[in-house]
Amino acid sequence: MDDLYSQDPNKCLSSIICIKNSVIGSNRQKGSVIAQGIVPRLIYLLKDKNTKIEVRIEATVTIGSLAKGTADHVELLLHSGTSQILLDILEESEPRLIDAALCCLRSLSQHSNPSDVKYTIRNIQKLLTFASPKESLQRQSCVASILTSACKTAVDQNIVCSVGAPAVLGALLDVSNNSLRISVVTCLAAMCLNNPLAANEIKNTTHNQKIIPHHLIIFMSREYPIDVQLSASKCMTNLHRAGAISAYDRTILFRTLPCLVRLCQIEYSEVHRTIAADTLAYLTEVDSDLQQLAAISNQLVEALVDLLNCPSDSARGAALKAFASLGANDEDIRKRIIDTKFLMERVVVGLSEENKEVRLAAVRCLHSLSRSVQQLRTTFQDHSVWRPLMALLTDSPSIELLTAASSALCNLLLEFSPAKEPMIQQGVVQLLATITSQPSPSLRLNGVWALMNLAFQAEQRLKSQILTALGTDQIFRLLADSDTKVIMKTLGLIRNLVSPRMHTDTMMALHGPQVMQGVVLVLEGPHMPDVKEQALCILGNIADGERARDHIMSNEDVLKKLIDYMTHPAPCLQESAVFCINNLTRRGEPGAIERQTRLKEMGVVNILQQLLSTTDTILFNRVKAALTQFADV
Repeated sequence: MDDLYSQDPNKCLSSIICIKNSVIGSNRQKGSVIAQGIVPRLIYLLKDKNTKIEVRIEATVTIGSLAKGTADHVELLLHSGTSQILLDILEESEPRLIDAALCCLRSLSQHSNPSDVKYTIRNIQKLLTFASPKESLQRQSCVASILTSACKTAVDQNIVCSVGAPAVLGALLDVSNNSLRISVVTCLAAMCLNNPLAANEIKNTTHNQKIIPHHLIIFMSREYPIDVQLSASKCMTNLHRAGAISAYDRTILFRTLPCLVRLCQIEYSEVHRTIAADTLAYLTEVDSDLQQLAAISNQLVEALVDLLNCPSDSARGAALKAFASLGANDEDIRKRIIDTKFLMERVVVGLSEENKEVRLAAVRCLHSLSRSVQQLRTTFQDHSVWRPLMALLTDSPSIELLTAASSALCNLLLEFSPAKEPMIQQGVVQLLATITSQPSPSLRLNGVWALMNLAFQAEQRLKSQILTALGTDQIFRLLADSDTKVIMKTLGLIRNLVSPRMHTDTMMALHGPQVMQGVVLVLEGPHMPDVKEQALCILGNIADGERARDHIMSNEDVLKKLIDYMTHPAPCLQESAVFCINNLTRRGEPGAIERQTRLKEMGVVNILQQLLSTTDTILFNRVKAALTQFADV
């Protein structure tokens, strides 16, 4: 250790080589060496251009070895400014030092959080110069791996793409080296993940008259190593999900999907099957045709069930994700999955797993399967899936887990679900009211949506419980939300609270002024017609109440708004306004004559008669029905 600080370059070199050899393959030795404080000395030697070149090279290699240690080891190196020093070295001219710096950067990028290393446009441009076809395989592979870590956000992806990375990497796909192919294709996959701009650039990049997807199709063939097949299918999956390749493209239907289904089968290793299942889950997540095609392919369901029995968390998580995707849209697929022996037991067990990724995958699978009306009434009741779900929700879950779990709640709280009553007894109303106050729009949406489902055809006491838990102020906040979907579901909740007719008078007697204030808030706001239509439908429900309708008739401002919407350009608003007028003026009900006279004085009959010329069938029938209510018309 003393020789490391010697001014004699040969002694210093011997010391570094000794340290390097001692830390190879041993995290304990790495920790011991770091604890003795040698990292600052290695970094000093690394960046000192007056130091003997062999010393600088060995210092770089040693730091590269330390970078393969624990997360704490890597964090210390990064906080010491190692990555920037290595990037600066790339501007020098000594080939051996550059090689060592590239390898060290690769180790740092593979064992650190993506946000820990910052790359400028100049850095990326310089890195790409070491990936040209004339460079060594090692350099090319290092650059591809480093650039993979550089594709953190959409901005980063676009920068990497804009400086010509697809063309440089695309040229390397002709090189007959499988390790390089995996590195390059993995980088391309990272570059186009959720990025339509980069995906289209990669899709259309040509080298030797072959576009990049042409190479990927070939790499998915059985003649290539499984790791090559997996990396190629993942890249094709990312290109598809980013919108560059259609789900109906032959390369997706007949190459990518079958490749992933095949690699999920029992004869392959657990590691490979896990990656295949995870990628298949992403490929099929949103497209029902791909889900159906995958579900009937090559005993996939059985293969995924077997993967659920594997010891690793990642394998079980991947299988649950795949089941979640497969059952997202099709009732027959959901039934087939649920009917698979022991599957629901494994999903329920997954909800209580220690590993957070497995728990999240189990919740997503539960959410997907809970879309089945039949299963909500049978299998879900048999397994009491609401118990572990409620336990998760009350145990300080992450935002991601809370979002997935509250999505499942929306289905479990539907009117016909047997889980509804026991969940109410366990305090689900207050829990959902709390979720509606979350900063995340998705969580607010799920909270209101679940409450809306809960309020549908509910008893009076439950409706009052919901209103009490939410509070007037929170309802107004939700009606003024920045997310239109949240506003729509809040209006749906209010509509369920004031209907059917037997509950309308009671609810309006208790909360009438607040409900009316909320409706006016929406009608006066800068909302799209479909949002305002929901507010008018609430007025239609209120107008159906024997005493509740007085809240409309006594409000001059609301009456004027109703009349204005009768002549609105949007047919849906006209239809809803006329429907409300019809309910207000219905013959034979107490006070009908007085209400008809009042509305006639405000010009309603004249407007209705003008609307008889409409070509809209629904509006015409509603206008005709409303006119028949007026006694002397």
